[in-house]
Formats: sequence, C-alpha cells, structure tokens
Amino acid sequence: MLPWRRVLGPLTALLLTAAVALLPATTAHAAGAPSSGWNDYSCKPSATHPRPVVLVHGTFGNSVDNWLGLAPYLVHRDYCVFSLDYGQLDGVPFFHGLGPIDKSAQQLDAFVDKVLAATGAAKADLVGHSQGGMMPRHYLKFLGGAAEVNALVGIAPSNHGTTLAGLTNLLPYFPGIGHLLNEATPALAQQVAGSDFLTRLNAGGDTVPGVRYTVIATRYDEVVTPYRSQYLSGPNVHNVLLQDLCPVDLSEHLAIALIDRIAFHEVANALDPSRARPTTCASVFS
Repeated sequence: MLPWRRVLGPLTALLLTAAVALLPATTAHAAGAPSSGWNDYSCKPSATHPRPVVLVHGTFGNSVDNWLGLAPYLVHRDYCVFSLDYGQLDGVPFFHGLGPIDKSAQQLDAFVDKVLAATGAAKADLVGHSQGGMMPRHYLKFLGGAAEVNALVGIAPSNHGTTLAGLTNLLPYFPGIGHLLNEATPALAQQVAGSDFLTRLNAGGDTVPGVRYTVIATRYDEVVTPYRSQYLSGPNVHNVLLQDLCPVDLSEHLAIALIDRIAFHEVANALDPSRARPTTCASVFS
C-alpha cells in the first residue's frame, strides 16, 4: 500500500495553500473591512448595465476575500455588484463553500431573489470562481434559476469535477477517506470527478436554454484538473483559455480570480458583449 504521508501530503498542502493565500484578506474581513462599494442595496442598475452582478465565491472562500480585486473593478465600471456567503459549516468561520452543494444553490437562489427585489431588475448576471462557477448551474437547472439569470461567467469552475492532478484517483486505495470527506466537507467530495452530484448535474447536457455561459480557464490551474474539464458544451457557450489571450499570463487557480486584471477584462466582456473589447496582455492596464 502506498504510504499515507506521500499520498495525503500533497493534498493537504494544496488545501493549506488555498487557506493561507486568503488569510491576510480574511483578517481584514474579520475586522469589518468595507466592501469598497459593493453590496450596496441602494444601487440601481444603469441603462448601460441594466443587470446586477452577483459574485459567487469558491471553496474555502467568502463574500469579501474572494472579490477584493474583481468587485471594485466592476463597481468602477458602473455595475451594481453583490456577493454572498454560502456553504457555511458550524464552527468554521470565514472559510465557506464546504457544505452540500445543492443546499448552497438554495442559498444562492434566495440571495438572487433578494438582489432582484432591491434593484428592481428582472434578471441578474452571475460570476463565480471555482465551485462558485459550477454551483450556480444546479440553481439554473433544478431551482428555476434560468428565469432569473441572463449569464453565468465561471472563472476556473469545477464544472466536471477535479482529479487534483490525479490525487483523487488514489481515494479507492484508502477505505474511509471518501466517507470522511463526504461527512466532514460534503462540497469537497461532491467536486471529485465522477461524483454522484456531478453526474446528475451534467446529465442531459451542460447548459439550460436562455442563459449565456462563459468559462475562463488557465492552463496552470493546479486545483481543477485537468483544466479542460472546466469547459462547457452546448449552445450559448464561450470557453476561453487565459493563455490564448495573453501567452505570458502565469495565473493559477487562485490568482486568476483574485488579482488577474486580464481575466477581469474578459469577465467584463462576458457581462457586456455588445461593448466587448479585445482582451490582450495590455488589458492589465485597462
């Protein structure tokens, strides 16, 4: 049998890396840091941008830390921007997106209803990172979300699950680990490639009618692997590889959503395709 430390060490390191990368921002969140203009329920969408944008954080993320880069970027461009916390576990502060994904989709459903009521808009646009780019598809497909959503933009989304660079293929060799994951952190287990949740989500096609889909991926993603598993198939789908836009962009799974202004530019294009401008390496300065 393979040594436990050799197998679980990389997985543990990967999860800790995600947590540590978000830690400084989490400290600010705990201190009550302002959200720089988003989650303003007095905001009314403009004629130019008539739909509010709802940001959906990823696994281990939260409504502030995941969006300290992108939310102000969109607010500065005259969008009404909102973000939610979902998938909370009892006794686990700040690091969310860990609970059952179908329950998280119900939280998103309620939050979108709240945003639409506050803004008076008929539909919203969703932008999600990692699990946050995949989980809304449950809302769209099973909870009536297609009637309330115009577009879903997934940044490094776990649409077809992940092998964590092959590590999940080793789970059958360690009886009980999969059960532990499912009991302690359901969302992690549900994002393993081939899970029952993902099989049901993707059965009958990746998309639902009436919604535009954009996927923005990076070839250097070390969390949702292989990165091509992030792509969707179906009508009204636009799959984008970041390195096709800027070959020298080295962003991995976290950086693409946290700090990458090239990715941000492509998000803006997806939200307003009628005013889209080519995304290049120079978009970092836009």
